Parts: sequence; C-alpha cells; structure tokens
Amino acid sequence: MHHLTTSFVLAYHGCDRDLGEDLLAGNKSFQPSDNDYDWLGPGVYFWESNPHRALEFAREKVKRNEAIRNPFVVGAVIDLGLCLDLTTKDSIENLRDAHRSLMKTISPTGGPLPINGPENWRRCLDCAVIRFLHLIRENSDSEPIDTVRGIFTEGSPIYPGSAFLEKTHVQMAVINPECIKAVFRVPKAVIK
Repeated sequence: MHHLTTSFVLAYHGCDRDLGEDLLAGNKSFQPSDNDYDWLGPGVYFWESNPHRALEFAREKVKRNEAIRNPFVVGAVIDLGLCLDLTTKDSIENLRDAHRSLMKTISPTGGPLPINGPENWRRCLDCAVIRFLHLIRENSDSEPIDTVRGIFTEGSPIYPGSAFLEKTHVQMAVINPECIKAVFRVPKAVIK
C-alpha cells in the first residue's frame, strides 16, 4: 500500500441515468457495492480513465435486468489516498500475506475457503482476502485503506494470438467516500 500514485485520477461510474443525474445534482451519494463476489472488496466501483467501459458495464446490467434501465456514465475525480494498488509489488505482497493469514484462520475451524468463479467476475476468494486485509489493518490500528485498484483482464483476444483482451481495464473500489472529490458530467463527444 502506498501514497505513491498521482494524487488524483479521473474515473467513471456506470449507472442508471436517474441515479447519475441525482449524483450530479448532489441529491444522492454513491452507494458502495458489498457483494461477497466483488473482486476488489466492498466500495464504490469506478473504471479509471475508461468511460466507454463504464457505459458498457451499465448496458450489460440492462441485459441482465439488474436495476439499470437507461445506461449512463458519471465522471469523478478520485484522490487515491492510501491505495492498495494491485499493480505494485508491495500491495501484491500485502494481499499474499493476508491470504496466508486467512488460510491459517479458516483451517483450524475446518471451514471452506471461498473460491473464485466460475464466471470471471465472481471473485469470492479475492473479495474475502481483501476483506480480511481490511480487518487485519483495523485490528492492528493501522491506517485504513482508502481505495483498492487493480487490473482486470476479460473478454476475447483483440486479434488472433493476442494476449491483449477486449475488455481489460483498470478498476478501483473507493472505500473512503471522502476520496471522491468531485463529480462531473461526461461530455457526449467522449462516449458516443
């Protein structure tokens, strides 16, 4: 974990238009996701520098009949604060240590360890490990994590034989709502 990343990033949240307009007007606050399969743990999810993927996500939720009728994207200025940045060695080691601790905690009780999948977006194990890391930090009176950031690879190869996948993105979960410094309307020209 670190404070080494550029202070502010532009990120995008896919949602229903009514909610987006309420967020822009200041009538509502972002609501964190808290599912046992959220791959970055609990928090408000954003796509870093990727309004198109945020809109695509909102459209996917429409197809699954999940709370979105009119896909929309809201932009936000995010201060990463203390970031569990899973693109860095230190954060990866912190998460690996949390996994070891979780395994030691669960093994004596005989309880099952959560598993990821089978769908790529169902990350029950990863979510449990990140939640456990939050608990470890809370119990040790360490500074709480403000944001979690990671690279998510998904989709088909962009051309035959490619290791680049069509839906790969950097995603973040904002745990500390104070890290959302501003909300803005994404210009139509940006997301046609």
